Amino acid sequence: MLTFNGKLGIEDFYKIIIENKTIQIDGSVIKTVEKSYDFLKKFSENKVIYGVNTGFGPMAQYKIKDSERIQLQYNLIRSHASGTGNPISPMYVKAAMLARLNTLSLGHSGVHKSVIELMTQLINRDITPLIYEHGGVGASGDLVQLAHLALVLIGEGEVFYKGERLATKDVFEIENMKPISVELREGLALMNGTSVMTGIGIVNTMYTRRLLNWMISCSAAINEIVEAYDDHLSHELNQSKKHIGQREIAKSMREHLIDSKLTRKREHHLYDNNNDNVAVFEDKVQEYYSLRCVPQILGPVLDTLNNVENILIEEVNSANDNPIVDVEKGHVYHGGNFHGDYVSLEMDKLKIVVTKMSMLAERQLNYLLNTRLNDILPPFVNLGKLGLNFGMQGVQFTATSTTAENQTLSNPMYVHSIPNNNDNQDIVSMGTNAALMTKKVIENAFEVMAIELITVVQAIEYLKVQDKVSSKTKKLYDEIRELVPIFTEDVIMYPYVNKVKDYIINNKK
Repeated sequence: MLTFNGKLGIEDFYKIIIENKTIQIDGSVIKTVEKSYDFLKKFSENKVIYGVNTGFGPMAQYKIKDSERIQLQYNLIRSHASGTGNPISPMYVKAAMLARLNTLSLGHSGVHKSVIELMTQLINRDITPLIYEHGGVGASGDLVQLAHLALVLIGEGEVFYKGERLATKDVFEIENMKPISVELREGLALMNGTSVMTGIGIVNTMYTRRLLNWMISCSAAINEIVEAYDDHLSHELNQSKKHIGQREIAKSMREHLIDSKLTRKREHHLYDNNNDNVAVFEDKVQEYYSLRCVPQILGPVLDTLNNVENILIEEVNSANDNPIVDVEKGHVYHGGNFHGDYVSLEMDKLKIVVTKMSMLAERQLNYLLNTRLNDILPPFVNLGKLGLNFGMQGVQFTATSTTAENQTLSNPMYVHSIPNNNDNQDIVSMGTNAALMTKKVIENAFEVMAIELITVVQAIEYLKVQDKVSSKTKKLYDEIRELVPIFTEDVIMYPYVNKVKDYIINNKK
């Protein structure tokens, strides 16, 4: 169990979302929330406070009677629970809930403590609201998606519970849970923020890091298979470039290959006097870019990923609704902290680098499959009878098609603003759309990676170098070989591709 104190890191999300750790709320958090609520309740008397005694958005000019304040919050929740499309996976919804819980726990939202307590119960009991993909423009926060969360907190709507989609009220009865009663501005406070796009974004970073680690291992293994010279991975060469990401990728690949018997030293083959009379070298003097430039290609990926994580965690630990309650200063500030531009831009950056990874994997795959490029493997790494059997020919189409889809999906969402809400929201972030598109790009990249891994294993099989590859490549080989047989005859491939995809998604490298 983790103690929740109002500040979260990436590692906390991993423990709660991936490892299903439960949380307990620190007493200091409850005190902070209570102070914020008590202050706002008193401060809002005889004052005009947006979302407490006014309408919303372009209807903020309308004063709301004291007798109608509570109904206003319920009306807001119910009217904006209007999402459509596919339900967002419970894992991503749980991350969004955790992000929202943290934001509300900072004491800048004026919510009743019952909101914090019930959201904690939902997270701990794996009860996740039904939230649809379509609906958020990412400007006044994730209004539509978060309305579906708020709907559950008031005991309405639907949830996912033990693998089933059920009515909230039925699950609350089973679990002996009670919905919140709106006390002040709980509707707006729950809905007016960036938590859905941020939660999805954080899960995206987790899987991107896992994908990157598999990509590093696969790239190192291919360098072994072709017996590449190792100086492009050297400390000296990569230290001459100042980028941290490049240096780290090269270091990781060196560590992967430390006990390989296949990679070669350039000085042993090309830096002696035995080549004086050679007109044409039989072996490649330098490898193709997809093998030689891996640190330079994956370095920006790593740097971008690290930066995206930092921005998202800053957002999680920020107050991102409107207005902002400041108990210490004794004031309420109106503004636009709900705007999702920070998240939207980072998601676009992330999907671009993930697409670049899928492009690298597709090019490495093509190198292995094209005998005229590698000069050591049969066409399509065909271990059967050439002409009669097809080897990995069929799955290459899938990898190419999926990579092309990623390239199209990588067009930025950040600059696709469409004014709405009677032009009150005249420039928006589209942050949740950006996060969901990034999620799709990541899933696609795992498909390409799965096909490449199967091909790498087939290549090792053909060359009979199981005892010469590095110990880390041998471990990779054994893992994948547990999932797929040696392909000599043609078989139906999609079950194996999906099996490997599921494995690498769900296992850290």
